[in-house]
Amino acid sequence: MILFCGIPSESPLSLAVAAAEEMGLEHLLFDQRHASFFDLELDLDGGRVRGSLWVNGREWPLDAFTGVYTRLIDPSLPADRRRDNGLGRDPAAAARAVFVTRTLAEWLEVAGCRVLNRAWAMATNCSKPHQARIIAESGLLTPATVVTNEPDEVADLARRHGRIVYKSTSAVRSIVKEWTADGAPPLSRLRHLPTQFQEYVPGVNVRVHVVGGELFATAVTTDAVDYRYASRDDLEVDMAEVRLPADVAAKCLTLSRRLSLPFCGIDLKRTPDDRFYCFEVNPSPAYSYYETRTGQAISQALVRYLAGVTD
Repeated sequence: MILFCGIPSESPLSLAVAAAEEMGLEHLLFDQRHASFFDLELDLDGGRVRGSLWVNGREWPLDAFTGVYTRLIDPSLPADRRRDNGLGRDPAAAARAVFVTRTLAEWLEVAGCRVLNRAWAMATNCSKPHQARIIAESGLLTPATVVTNEPDEVADLARRHGRIVYKSTSAVRSIVKEWTADGAPPLSRLRHLPTQFQEYVPGVNVRVHVVGGELFATAVTTDAVDYRYASRDDLEVDMAEVRLPADVAAKCLTLSRRLSLPFCGIDLKRTPDDRFYCFEVNPSPAYSYYETRTGQAISQALVRYLAGVTD
């Protein structure tokens, strides 16, 4: 049985639940909006955590779950940032929802079943430089990178590589932008916030979704520096399923295993001379953006993995 956790109207979770229904796979939805009405019991038995989850008045033994797909959000967010059916106006209900959700999240860290993905593994995304080192150790190319608050180091990177881009070093989502001497914030601001700068890599973006041992590669063609925000500049984005060279595919699988992220989104770029550079790995990918545009069966692969049908 598969356990889905999060807000069911969110596209990645919605597609996965729909896939499980279409494939006739038994599943349970932990709708976070109603967490105050649920209950969870945990017991430590011989070094193993056991227990039960109560949803909609029914008990579900935790041992019954073969896999969990979690997209839980922080339950302590202010009420105006949560779709919680007004629980923010009921302090007792809100407190119970926070307790149940956080306890469930803690169980996921030690659960014996498959979990996509555990928080401790996702933590590698909190430092892009640290993640980049693991990427390089997995055999994939990485662009020349400088994390600095020294203007001279940025100027030197620009002299050596011509075009450079900049972005956040943290897990907080940021827009990748090109830095130019006359079209970007002045480098004097670096004194207050160290920033990551990289050489601009020309070519075609390729997003690779790893699901266990399966790969789904999508070529993204656009003139935008950051294709996720191409519409802001009235630029087009074209997507198409592609096949990766065998050696690149193997390195992506190696990277997924090294990060302990059986489900992840790997951002590559294929240069005109067919080299593949890797920029980062998303530990909780919004794969629905790609599936709905290409028809790739990512959600089906996800639920097959969680059901134990595939490795």
